[in-house]
Amino acid sequence: MSEFLYCLNTSTIRPTPLLEKIRIAGRLGYQALEPWNNEIDEYLRSGGTLPDLRNALADAGLKVVSVIALHGWVLAQGADYAKVKDDCRRRMEQAAALGSPSIVASPPQEEVDLDQAAARFGELLELGRQCGVTPSMEFLGFVAGVKNVASALAIATGSGDPRATVVADVFHMIRGGGSVDDLLALEGRQLACFHLNDLPASPDPLAQTDADRVMLGDGIADLPRVIANLRTIGFRGPLSLELFNPTLWGQDPFEVAKTGIERMKRLVER
Repeated sequence: MSEFLYCLNTSTIRPTPLLEKIRIAGRLGYQALEPWNNEIDEYLRSGGTLPDLRNALADAGLKVVSVIALHGWVLAQGADYAKVKDDCRRRMEQAAALGSPSIVASPPQEEVDLDQAAARFGELLELGRQCGVTPSMEFLGFVAGVKNVASALAIATGSGDPRATVVADVFHMIRGGGSVDDLLALEGRQLACFHLNDLPASPDPLAQTDADRVMLGDGIADLPRVIANLRTIGFRGPLSLELFNPTLWGQDPFEVAKTGIERMKRLVER
């Protein structure tokens, strides 16, 4: 048995419909799912309901541990900010309806003032408290500003809210110019969810895009060290397999997800 939760981020097997992703994950023994708000919206537009979706998750033996994502909340001003907050509330309410404790708060592409971002993140956390879900600060290695563990942690802790957490990711730690040892700057309780993936040797990791991510064990990341670092900081939460590889999207989604959980277990239970 693992001290971590094996989670499937639904981006890994696009463009498979959401209900089929749930069926696949449950059949393969994943314990959790990390869906995206846009595919939940698509499911609802097709006539589905959130209670039906929650029932499908329960029938598959899955819990939702995180939903992706909140956008635009750092830099919007005036009437635009009011619209952004309304959309964030809608997305949070979806997450809460599915029983998710967390929702990812994504940074903008631009450089940002970390104090301003921390204040806005505090407002986001208060909105989440009203909705029954906790936003978690994400960093993205390919953006100009919030591109590493340190900047995401500064925003989270700068909010002054003891519930504040971050989301970390193998790809983004390396793509942002850091290393998997950046995890050691965190305490386990500060990490809501960890995105697990691998990077190829080429192109240059500092120039890669999401589409370059490869299956666990097919790249150059020191994944055993990642797991060791997560254990060192006391993290015992979800390991979410998150890939965006078009080649994998063209393959049998069941086989892709099967390879993913097998390789996660090989890393963790060795």
